[in-house]
Amino acid sequence: MTLYEIKHEIAHLASAELQTPDPEGTLWFFKELLGMYETHRSGASVYLRGYEDPYLWSLKVTEGPVAKMVHAGMRVSSPEALERRAAVLAESGLPGGWMDGEFGYGHTYWFHTPDGHEMRLHWEVEHYHAHPTMQSKILTRPSKKPLQGIPVKRIDHLNLLAADVTPVKETFEQHLGMQTRERLVDGPVEHGAWLSSNLLAHELAIMRDGHGARGRMHHIAFFYGVQQHNFDAAEMFRDYNVMIEAGPDRHGLTQGAFLYVFEPGGHRVELFGDPGILEREPDFDTKTWTMEDIDTVTAIGGAGLPRETYFTYGTPPV
Repeated sequence: MTLYEIKHEIAHLASAELQTPDPEGTLWFFKELLGMYETHRSGASVYLRGYEDPYLWSLKVTEGPVAKMVHAGMRVSSPEALERRAAVLAESGLPGGWMDGEFGYGHTYWFHTPDGHEMRLHWEVEHYHAHPTMQSKILTRPSKKPLQGIPVKRIDHLNLLAADVTPVKETFEQHLGMQTRERLVDGPVEHGAWLSSNLLAHELAIMRDGHGARGRMHHIAFFYGVQQHNFDAAEMFRDYNVMIEAGPDRHGLTQGAFLYVFEPGGHRVELFGDPGILEREPDFDTKTWTMEDIDTVTAIGGAGLPRETYFTYGTPPV
């Protein structure tokens, strides 16, 4: 199959599991401040969803000794697409294999990126069906908008750190058909790549790890859809002593409105105020930024990203 034939085999980012040493604080952040609904508990794990997430959960919070991403899940576009992508990944030599699904997700193929991140692919999902008292009058919304916090709508994207960006990027391009929308280079070295399999500017980003570490996460992002919510959330975080790293502002790369904070367990979380640029062209050209553009890349409005943390901090901590 050509890239044009496989580029729609990955439908979208569906879920992520975060391990946290402070489950009480992490759940307080996501439930009380970001308004996510709890849908299930099992052992040391709690499953959450935003009010417009279509499935039973998009975020799994699991108690553990350090903050780290355990895995991230992507839904494919059909049962046949799952079989094809699994076969290609198996032939690539990357660690991987079939596994039984967990709560809300069926038969799953897991694999590790060249940097060691665990990713999962699945087709079978259980859609969320609200109790009559929680059904929204907006038919395309799976549940009512919560009354607590400043609620996020859905999971938006994932940013991974890698010791070497290029092989991780090429894995998602060549084996999954994702397309690199934009990238950041310093001479011959790729410092970042932003990929998508749909209209969004990106659902997956890979950035060069400032410590040269492997398999870490930079941040997980959730979508508001209204830029003003980022400013409202910033005021809320100030009042409740949540550390703000940067923003609100707008990236030049992706054009997304951002706010970065650290939840109590140690993970960096981005609140995405709007979708940023939408890529509608099937034959678009990848845009390449250089380090000379870094101020525009990071923040159009001049807020800037603190280099002492933004380009070095990830989970698990080094």
